[in-house]
Amino acid sequence: MKKVYGTAAEALDGLLHDGMLIAAGGFGLCGIPELLLQAIKEAGTKNLTFASNNAGVDDFGIGILLQTKQVSKMISSYVGENAEFMRQYLSGELELEFNPQGTLAERMRAGGAGIPGFYTKTGVGTVIAEGKEHKDFDGQTYILERGIVADLSIVKAWKADDTGNLIFRKTARNFNPPAAMCGRVCVAEVEEIVPRGSLDPDGIHLPGIYVHRIVQGEHEKRIEQRTVREA
Repeated sequence: MKKVYGTAAEALDGLLHDGMLIAAGGFGLCGIPELLLQAIKEAGTKNLTFASNNAGVDDFGIGILLQTKQVSKMISSYVGENAEFMRQYLSGELELEFNPQGTLAERMRAGGAGIPGFYTKTGVGTVIAEGKEHKDFDGQTYILERGIVADLSIVKAWKADDTGNLIFRKTARNFNPPAAMCGRVCVAEVEEIVPRGSLDPDGIHLPGIYVHRIVQGEHEKRIEQRTVREA
């Protein structure tokens, strides 16, 4: 099976449709699939639901799709530095399903592992628990969270081989592997594609069985908040 594509648009060809659920990797501005997000913007696909830790910033990451009103719902942990995200949510233009970060990561991982739901103590007694099934185990109350299975996963990795084995770099490993796992189809953008067999099997973070398409490209690598010492 050919997995390597020439451009992000080619890698997404035939996969996009209005109203779909997309799981996107990344943490803040680290490890976000910026090339694939730009291609979705250019495709004009609308009424999208994104499962992602956050929405980047106003002009980068998922934020560029909020600007064009292509996103109707976010399943997220953090509104963060994105003023447009906050404005749309507070004005009722954007539906938001808040998830604790660990719960969101586990919902993605569970979906990828074929687990339809799991019980967790996180969120019990808060608005997170409203409308969810409660169950007691060993005298403690837990709530049921459903696994996420997305129509499409888009992730960014550091290195890949042509079979789709991926290595993520540092913080980019937070949400990218579970996001990749939970998609019916996964498209990965990478900084470098290396020859088959050159990756140490013990160092592979996500096996290629989860990855259907790969595209190599140049990345901006923005810093969300730069902190420096005084001169």
